[in-house]
Amino acid sequence: MSSSPAVSDRISSVALSSVRLPLPTPISDAKVFTGRQRPMTEVALLFAEIRTEAGWEGLGFGYSKRAGGPAQFAHAREVAPELIGEDPNDIGRLWSRLVWAGASVGRSGAATQALAAFDIALWDLKAKRAGLPLAKLLGAHRDSVRCYNTSGGFLHESVERIKDNADRTLDSGVGGIKIKVGLPDAAEDLRRVAAVREHLGAGVPLMVDANQQWDRPTAARVCRALEEFDLVWIEEPLDAYDVEGHAELARSLDTAVASGEMLTSVAEHHELIRAGAVDVLQPDAPRVGGITQFLRLATLADHHHLQLAPHFAMEIHVHLAAAYPREPWVEHFDWLHPLFNERLEISGGRMHLSARPGLGVTLSERTRAWTVETATVDAPR
Repeated sequence: MSSSPAVSDRISSVALSSVRLPLPTPISDAKVFTGRQRPMTEVALLFAEIRTEAGWEGLGFGYSKRAGGPAQFAHAREVAPELIGEDPNDIGRLWSRLVWAGASVGRSGAATQALAAFDIALWDLKAKRAGLPLAKLLGAHRDSVRCYNTSGGFLHESVERIKDNADRTLDSGVGGIKIKVGLPDAAEDLRRVAAVREHLGAGVPLMVDANQQWDRPTAARVCRALEEFDLVWIEEPLDAYDVEGHAELARSLDTAVASGEMLTSVAEHHELIRAGAVDVLQPDAPRVGGITQFLRLATLADHHHLQLAPHFAMEIHVHLAAAYPREPWVEHFDWLHPLFNERLEISGGRMHLSARPGLGVTLSERTRAWTVETATVDAPR
């Protein structure tokens, strides 16, 4: 007896959008104060909308801060035809197909980030077909996750403004506060952290982020001084690729060391994990190539008993963190709010899953207005 392939649907079209989201205020972290970058004025986003013959739709996105947005869009447009006619359920196989379509430019960096929008859209579509929030499709361990805010603690803000931002953030239901450090004057960093800790009191979770701007001796010295402030973690004290330096620092401190947000592959994260270089892993699904790759990382992190705190893109990461076996943190950023019609519910220090299927977000009309380039690939007629 012959059998037919178990194909229930096929991808009929892929629509890509390059979006430039303007930020209300230029943003400065330590990389600006050390002269390595200019203040950030916008976020470049790549959206992928995948449609199937049966009428299902999936939405995914990736992003780039400062440079890289046009490169992601160009690569995505070039490999998108590989998806047409394929079964959208075969997400792992399609990820490999897209990687091999662009194998000449590698398996990390902008090439992998371009694939993330497709991969996330496919997972969104699969969860919608199942009628489930993405976290429930993956297998949730909880219906809410601890969350902390970053967008109110940048270095262009005065200490008094950071205190005010923190008060408003905590009043809104967010559970923790992260502030930026890494100034050329480490004494000023310590003064700012001390002032914020005193203002918040001992019971509020507080994190700091140096954005890779310390060398090894400075990191060792400043991190020891920071231990008195009872921080949840010290983030990116060294260059993101300095695995040995992070490992040495992690062994010497009582405070947790966090890193991983700048890495763009499972292999790069594996080096951190293998060396014992972090206590808190901070993968970013759009940067590592999407949800398929993030899930591989989450398995590695759990096997090594690591804490998880995904970077940025909370609309995606609330689902992935909810499916992590160990209690995670999710980063709250309000920058992307104008892009979506929906808002995540936040209360009691936690970010809550909605009952909406998939990622649970739809694009706003303002997103269309900020679109600078589009491309659509359809099945041949």
